[in-house]
Amino acid sequence: MTEQKPVKNKAEKYEWQDEGVATLVRVIILAWSGAILTLNYVSIPGVPQKQIDPTFIASVFTGTLATFGVQTAKKKEEENKNGSTKNSDTNGKVD
Repeated sequence: MTEQKPVKNKAEKYEWQDEGVATLVRVIILAWSGAILTLNYVSIPGVPQKQIDPTFIASVFTGTLATFGVQTAKKKEEENKNGSTKNSDTNGKVD
């Protein structure tokens, strides 16, 4: 009897490679945007600090984080989910 090696489906192999490449690209974008944001706020001796508008880079950063399942939420939204709400008209009293 001859042993038959299990044949791997080529589609599975390509899916794994495609997923790995997609994850690598997302990690590179995350690192790039994080580095740009960091350099915007931190001064490194010998490197001139450029002040840029970080809005676009921050949106790229948070968008890339969201693809990994990290969600940013405001504290007020969390309080609403717990059932207690604060209204600025009531001077901080809970409804």
